[in-house]
Amino acid sequence: MERLRSTDVKYLKGVGPKRAELLCKQLGIKTCADLLCHYPTHYVDRSRMYRVADFAGDMPSVQVRGRFVSFATQGEGAKTRLIGLFSDGSRAMEVVWFNRIKSIRDTYLPGVEYILFGKPTEYGGRWSMVHPEIDRADSPNVSVGFRGVYPLTETLRNRGISSRTIYNMVSALLPRCKDISDPIPEDLRRRYRLMSLGDALRAVHSPADNDELQKARLRLKFEELFYLQLNILRYCRERSESVPGFRFGNIGYYFNTFYKECLPFELTGAQKRVIKEIRHDVGSGKQMNRLLQGDVGSGKTLVALMCMLMALDNGTQACLMAPTEILATQHFETISALASKIGVNIKLLTGSTPKRERDAIHAALLDGSLHILIGTHAVIEDTVKFRNLGFVVIDEQHRFGVAQRARLWKKNSVAPHILVMTATPIPRTLAMTVYGDLDVSVIDELPPGRKPIQTLLRYEDRRMEVYRAIGKQLKLGRQAYIVYPLISENEKLDLKSLEEGYGFVRESFPSYKVAYVHGKMKPAEKDYQMSLFASGEANILVATTVIEVGVNVPNASVMVIENAERFGLSQLHQLRGRVGRGADQSYCVLMTKVKIAKETRKRLEVMTSTTDGFVVAEADLKMRGPGDLEGTLQSGMAVDLRIASLATDGQIVQFARNAAAEVLDADPALVSSSLSGVKREMALMFDKSYDWSRIS
Repeated sequence: MERLRSTDVKYLKGVGPKRAELLCKQLGIKTCADLLCHYPTHYVDRSRMYRVADFAGDMPSVQVRGRFVSFATQGEGAKTRLIGLFSDGSRAMEVVWFNRIKSIRDTYLPGVEYILFGKPTEYGGRWSMVHPEIDRADSPNVSVGFRGVYPLTETLRNRGISSRTIYNMVSALLPRCKDISDPIPEDLRRRYRLMSLGDALRAVHSPADNDELQKARLRLKFEELFYLQLNILRYCRERSESVPGFRFGNIGYYFNTFYKECLPFELTGAQKRVIKEIRHDVGSGKQMNRLLQGDVGSGKTLVALMCMLMALDNGTQACLMAPTEILATQHFETISALASKIGVNIKLLTGSTPKRERDAIHAALLDGSLHILIGTHAVIEDTVKFRNLGFVVIDEQHRFGVAQRARLWKKNSVAPHILVMTATPIPRTLAMTVYGDLDVSVIDELPPGRKPIQTLLRYEDRRMEVYRAIGKQLKLGRQAYIVYPLISENEKLDLKSLEEGYGFVRESFPSYKVAYVHGKMKPAEKDYQMSLFASGEANILVATTVIEVGVNVPNASVMVIENAERFGLSQLHQLRGRVGRGADQSYCVLMTKVKIAKETRKRLEVMTSTTDGFVVAEADLKMRGPGDLEGTLQSGMAVDLRIASLATDGQIVQFARNAAAEVLDADPALVSSSLSGVKREMALMFDKSYDWSRIS
């Protein structure tokens, strides 16, 4: 593979300098190895020959063998097209070209036998193919069996580089695959029943059959994910050994008194399990880095508080950072109500905290009299210094940048324990990759007394029925959210807007007070409108997705989401979580246009079928793919996967992780000669050096 990596693709037959420059700009292909690793997205079957007389219905791309009977040019100027009459002896069809007409007339001759490959379409009782691939029947280059179809850009197509062109270039490299040395040791390949690398590279481009193709894809996916998991686990183990943390050996006054006297309700089994896991971590003498997942309303904040009380019992301070002032204030009010009665000093620090109060907070942090600081990004400012910070909680941590999280870490000479929380359930595949360096805890139970939210899909023609249902809830003294995708009307997007909706809602519910909130409002106005709703003075809150996180109004029992088809499943689940926070039955209504695509309806029906956030997250991942979930992977493993998919290859991720753990158990430093190839490939894959140990 080294020779292919060092060979410029321009030296390959059929490429040359101009095409090489184009391939580099459009696809990032610089070397022969890059071209060999430009994998097909799907395949066509060239093993079967069809007859025109057998064409019927919606045909896939097929191949036929026959001769051109005649050619004729029709139209003028830009509308000129060339039509060839082609017969295979069973029936004739038309072959149509809209460009390169002179070249085609000079190339293809009547009476010569050709093989055509393309998609047949029927119009007016006649079959035709537009711009098919054409080979002379006696050519040695005629495709047989499966053949890859490659991702291209419009620029490449316009410059005459087709998928077939890429396939021909790749085919020139395939004989060299037998000489490629395999970096993965033979015993590991045997254990996981993997093809050799050379065989896999050949078969992924030109498989003999579907079975060989699947074996090739398994090998190449495994290899990508194996290096990724090996890098994550090696980093994680090195950090665990090299980064000491506070040893919280005491469970004393604060924790025990709170547990016995202040606990608002009996902890669920899941909460007890998570607290036990965290207690083990903070007593180990190593820095804890743990991700706490829990659906909306599962009691993550209570768990976080009890863990911060462990820090207080061991003479250190704690800090909780939230992404918005609304959420930080909510945490402050909740935690103060729970813990202030046992003498815990808790303060709130945000961008709007007055200077005099801010100065007092700074002084109390330094002399140690301030036990828990709750705030927004303001807590990571350089002026904020702790006497002895021992425990950090980061809520909805995906909303903070890597550098911002790192600044909290540096506020103590000894690494504070880190608990990052999210109410967005993360599928297991992503948790093993994006958060692969963090231990993961899950609260998978709701507190007793909570009723599952009923989720309904309704079309616009039933709007008044939905509004009548809202009216019934309002008469019972409940409150309602109505969420819009836009703040103001946009001529290009046929979507409901908050400004339009606010007026309509006020007209529809004249006896009730309506508040509104969106992301472009000034903080003071936003807080005022939110307080109207939170206090119960306003009965309806018209909002954009700014309320997705951090709004807790137990009396709200209805959530209506306009143009629900425009939102991802995970975001819909987050919005749905704003209701169902009290003891009353709550409802989430997904409003959509009458005409929506079949796939869109299928996606929304996931929401109506389950309230389990992990089921929703798995479905969202499979339908939308992982995307750039966090911008930069949690552990700094920023690498593009060429063939593996975190959305669909969960089982292979698990196999790769198991294999990586086996390798590191046997050889933590990867020093054995059998792993030299693995070490080399990892160096090529992860060629940037960062100190990620201080990030989470």
